[in-house]
Amino acid sequence: MTVQVSIVGASGYAGGELLRLLLGHPEVTVAQVTSQRLAGRFVHGAHPNLRGFTRLKFCPVEELEPCDVLFLALPHGRSSAQIARFATLADRIVDLSADFRLRDVAAYEQWYGRPHPAPDWLPRFVYGLPELYREELRGARYVSGVGCNATAVNLVLWPLAQAGLIERAVIEVKVGSSEGGNSPGAASHHPERSGSMRSFAPVGHRHQAEMRQALGAFELHFSATAVEMVRGVLCTAHLFPVRPLTEKELWRLYRAAYAAEPFVRLVKERKGIYRYPEPKILAGTNLCDVGFAVDPHSDRLVVISALDNLMKGAAGTAVQAMNVMLGWEERLGLEFMGLHPV
Repeated sequence: MTVQVSIVGASGYAGGELLRLLLGHPEVTVAQVTSQRLAGRFVHGAHPNLRGFTRLKFCPVEELEPCDVLFLALPHGRSSAQIARFATLADRIVDLSADFRLRDVAAYEQWYGRPHPAPDWLPRFVYGLPELYREELRGARYVSGVGCNATAVNLVLWPLAQAGLIERAVIEVKVGSSEGGNSPGAASHHPERSGSMRSFAPVGHRHQAEMRQALGAFELHFSATAVEMVRGVLCTAHLFPVRPLTEKELWRLYRAAYAAEPFVRLVKERKGIYRYPEPKILAGTNLCDVGFAVDPHSDRLVVISALDNLMKGAAGTAVQAMNVMLGWEERLGLEFMGLHPV
C-alpha cells in the first residue's frame, strides 16, 4: 500500500513543485491539496504543467482529512499558528516554511521580528537538510523545510566550517524571481517580475540565521541579489581561512564530505563552458553543485554553489527528507537529471 500524503497550501510555487514531485513518487498517493483562494478549482489552473497528469481539485483547509504525511507549504507564520491541529491529522509533518527552522526562540524573534507562536514545538522539529542531519531525520516525526539561500551556503561551506578552517566569509547569492513567491494578481503570471524585489536583501537576510545555526561561529557577511532568471541560486563566497589552504586540501575535504551524497556534485573542470556550478542546468533537479578556487595572490578562497531554489532549496529537499524519515531510498521521486542545452 502506498503512503497517503496531503499538501496544505499547494497553490504557490513551492506547493506546486511539491505536488509535481509527489504525483510522480512511486511510494505515495496524493490525497488532498488545499488552497483557500482556489478551493473547488482544478490544480492545473494554478499549475498548468500538471494538466493531464491529475484531476485533483483544491479544497479548503477545513476539509483536510487524516493522512500519513502532511506537507505544509504555507506562507511564513501560518504553519506555527495551526501546528497543534495539523499534528492531529498526520503522524509525520514536513513544513516548508521558516516557522520551525530555528531551534532558538530568541533567534527567531530577532530575525523574524515577532515572538514565535508555538515555541514549545521548536525542539520537536529536525532541520530538514539530509546532508547535514541525516541521522536525526531517520524516524523523525516533524521536519522543517530549508531556506534556499541557506542551503546553497550551508552545503558549500559545511566541509570547511566542520574543520574549523573559516575565519571570515563574505557571501553573495544571485537568486531567481521565483524566490519571491507566487502572489495573487496579474504579476503572479509573470515570474520574472513577481517577487523580484523581495529577493533583494543587501543586508539582514533572514536565511543568515539558518547559516549561523548550521555552520557555527565565524564572521559571516551575506547579501542576496535578484537577477534575470526565474529559478536558481548561485552562491559565490569569498572565504578567508584561519591558515592558507591548497587545492589538494580542498579536494580532500570536499570529497570526504560529499563523495557518497546522491545530490551533491563537485564541479571544477579545467576547460569547457560549465567549469564551475551553474544554476540554469540544474532547473528541476534536486542537485546542488559545489566548486572552489584558490586565489594564488592571497589567502582568499572562492567557493561556489548552485541549485534550483524550488527544488533543492525547497520541495526537492522536503521529498528527500520524507524519504529518509520513512527509510526509503533517498532518490525516490527525485531522479530528474536536468536539461542541456538550456
